Amino acid sequence: MELLSPAGSIEKLFYAYEYGADAAYIGLKNFSLRAKADNFRKDEYLEIKNIKKNKKLYAALNIYFHDYDIKQLESEIDYISNYPIDAFIISDIGLIPVMKKYFPNTELHLSTQANCVNTNSAKLYRDMGFSRIIPGRELSLKEIEDIKRNVDNLEIEVFVHGAMCLAYSGRCFLSKYLADRSANKGDCAHSCRWKYRVLEESERQGEYFPLIEGENFTSILSSKDICMIDHIKDLQNAGIDSLKIEGRMKSIYYTAVVTRAYRKMIDSISAANEFKGRRNNFIDNNLDQYVNEIYKVSHREFSTGFYYSKEEIEESTYKSYMTEYNFLGSISELIKNTSFHNKYCYLLDVKNQISVNKEIEYIGPDLLYMIDTNYSLYNENFDNVLKADHGKISYLVTDKKLEKGFIIREKHH
Repeated sequence: MELLSPAGSIEKLFYAYEYGADAAYIGLKNFSLRAKADNFRKDEYLEIKNIKKNKKLYAALNIYFHDYDIKQLESEIDYISNYPIDAFIISDIGLIPVMKKYFPNTELHLSTQANCVNTNSAKLYRDMGFSRIIPGRELSLKEIEDIKRNVDNLEIEVFVHGAMCLAYSGRCFLSKYLADRSANKGDCAHSCRWKYRVLEESERQGEYFPLIEGENFTSILSSKDICMIDHIKDLQNAGIDSLKIEGRMKSIYYTAVVTRAYRKMIDSISAANEFKGRRNNFIDNNLDQYVNEIYKVSHREFSTGFYYSKEEIEESTYKSYMTEYNFLGSISELIKNTSFHNKYCYLLDVKNQISVNKEIEYIGPDLLYMIDTNYSLYNENFDNVLKADHGKISYLVTDKKLEKGFIIREKHH
């Protein structure tokens, strides 16, 4: 099975591949349902080509296109052609002739926004030229399995981790109504995550209906997150071709940790299948701990979505985002020829303030975590400092051997 991870920026794309994704999906500016992500533009395709290597890259063009959107897309075809895209994820079938005209050799994947929820529809989309569908998230695993078994020459990709939408496959008008930001045009205000307080109703005397928004608020409209990491074998048995992680707007810490956990689980299942009877010799002894790491990333209550029943996912969550660790930054590169004898000096990419005299942890693609309390921080002039801040050139000196792409975190207090 393919592991497909989100990449809302060049940086996230690097971490998706580095931490185990077989493929990543990106958005192109103006044509993606995550308009607030750092969708790709300018000459970033040059860097993407260097990062991608032999991995797969999919581009989401999954808004519903008006005539003026199609004209704008056609005006940017030459630019889009610069990207090493293996498939386009689309929901609007009016885009098919455009894509076949300009990208005849590039696969088409049907977005979950198209609400493909039955075998007849799946066959029709296949005959239109789609090599893969991402069915509506309201389907059970049994229904998905039936589609896979009854439709030849069609791959199926499903969401296995991340946020779920209150509306039917994301077709929601709540954001447009409350904030004049259309979810179906990539500008969702996530109104279902707001905290609603109805202060007065009787005879509607005061007409109070204040809306309070905050990153850590939830509400009766907020759905639980999906997490299928303990059920990968069931997905494999159902014939699923690609496992998709949601979250192009989330942090590189989320991308790295979640991708790594699913990578370890998929590899362990593959090893167990190949070497039956010798299972313990081929499974990472730290598998359970890698899986447990996903609970250390900010998330709402987990569920198994609609795969096994509707009851669990149809219950909204009243709990706030659960956060066990703070993401501080990452290692950019090893600095050689420094005067720090018997120690290593690293250039940092600081996301949130790092302070000395605190316990921090490093994680890597194959490093569960490593604790460090004996480190020093330096500014751009290599003056010893007490803290390193985002946006400033900073260095970390330690006796720990680290690598580019290792992530730094600290426990949330």
